[in-house]
Amino acid sequence: MKPGTFTQMYVQLVFAVKNRDAVLHKGIRNRVFEYVSGIISEMKHKSIIVNGVSNHVHILLGLNPSKSISDTVHDIKRSTSLFINNEKLCPGKFAWQEGYGGFTYSRSQLDNVYNYILNQEKHHNKKTFKEEYIQFLENFKVEFDEKFLFDFLDDV
Repeated sequence: MKPGTFTQMYVQLVFAVKNRDAVLHKGIRNRVFEYVSGIISEMKHKSIIVNGVSNHVHILLGLNPSKSISDTVHDIKRSTSLFINNEKLCPGKFAWQEGYGGFTYSRSQLDNVYNYILNQEKHHNKKTFKEEYIQFLENFKVEFDEKFLFDFLDDV
């Protein structure tokens, strides 16, 4: 960043595994999420928390304003897909679905967002990914057409 530039921007990213596959099983999640955190740090963002369940991931980061959100998601998806496939962490070819959700927060909201992401597994005992995602879109007043949303696997 240039001298005299000061920012504080927090973004939650949400994206899903391709073909509604529930392949991010517990045995590989920590390794994959640590890898994601490393990518975020390499891009000079601040990795706050990365967590998720078998079919999607949530990321909370402090945004480096010199990197766009779309480039950040692209780099995370590309790098993690290569990592998962090269390490053969799941059967078949791993890929992420197209698209993502991006939601901004103030510093005063970080503890709540952090705890929400930390407790994803517990949270999804009560709510499907589709219900969760649509609630995010509605809460943030994001206009959407359901035909353009992720393909959801509702029973995971």
